[in-house]
Amino acid sequence: MKDNKKVVFWLFTGCFLIFVMVVVGGITRLTNSGLSISDYKLITGTIPPLTEEQWVEEFEFYKQFPEYKKLHYHFTLEDFKGIYFWEWLHRLIGRLIGIVFLLPFLYFLVTKQLTRPTTFKSLILLLLGGFQGFLGWYMVKSGLVDNPAVSHYRLAAHLTTAFITFAYCFWVAMDLIYPRKKEVNNSFRKLVWIGMVILLIQIIWGAFVAGLDAGWIHNFWPQMTGGEWIHETVYIEQKPLWKNFIEGKSGVQFVHRYLAYLVVGIILYIWYRSRNLSLTLPQQRGIQWLVGLVFLQFLLGVLTLIYAVPLWLGVAHQVGAFFLLTAMTFTLHRFSR
Repeated sequence: MKDNKKVVFWLFTGCFLIFVMVVVGGITRLTNSGLSISDYKLITGTIPPLTEEQWVEEFEFYKQFPEYKKLHYHFTLEDFKGIYFWEWLHRLIGRLIGIVFLLPFLYFLVTKQLTRPTTFKSLILLLLGGFQGFLGWYMVKSGLVDNPAVSHYRLAAHLTTAFITFAYCFWVAMDLIYPRKKEVNNSFRKLVWIGMVILLIQIIWGAFVAGLDAGWIHNFWPQMTGGEWIHETVYIEQKPLWKNFIEGKSGVQFVHRYLAYLVVGIILYIWYRSRNLSLTLPQQRGIQWLVGLVFLQFLLGVLTLIYAVPLWLGVAHQVGAFFLLTAMTFTLHRFSR
């Protein structure tokens, strides 16, 4: 039987591993561990240093790069082991995802358990996964020359691609669970699509905030400082003016703050418009989860800002974005043809 339960389980396993990888990636970023492994060895890099001699050799290699020379020059070997662990675990999960996607896909293909549409969608997933791995290497590479910080553009591309890969994998699984779709209101479907686009833009700016460490400034809410809604540094850090909103710490945080209101607004409007439609139970559930999760995510964002991005809140905020994207993907799927 084609597109059976085993295929759905495979896709959901992939979704779960991508989720875990994003969480570990968030911890890696917040603990400044992302540049601890300065080269990429696809096979041998799977096993971390096991002896004291291997650890010393790895630490000496790390000392050649800007992060140690400019930021972590005070690190001991034990300090290095702490940051090495998170980056190693992040890469290990990436390798595991590659295996989990590729080997079952080949098995299902050989045993003819996939329909032609699912085969095509699976190939897209494999391409997205490979591209995601490339972006991870490309991101790390940007922090190994001169400035010991990865490009926030590359960080945003890496994170956003992970979210999109997850959403697409989840979508393919939903296609198999719900092969028949109800005819829906075209204008309402476009509204949900608009919500999805706005949410993805907000995720991109969230990555900009993370990449520029912009969460450690203006730690007030709802105003940016004790008495200003728009801090003057929002528009004077960079020239020309528009660069402030993609490269300036204050400007990027400003955009992320106010996009949050737009995300809440569009989801509430989706809920309001849905009240006049005849909905199936899955459609109702999708919208209910959207509303609940967007308020939770908004609260997590405010708390993360006020408390200046403690590790657990930073990770919780990223997880909240993941669940909100899941709810938006599910809702959009249930209102699609």
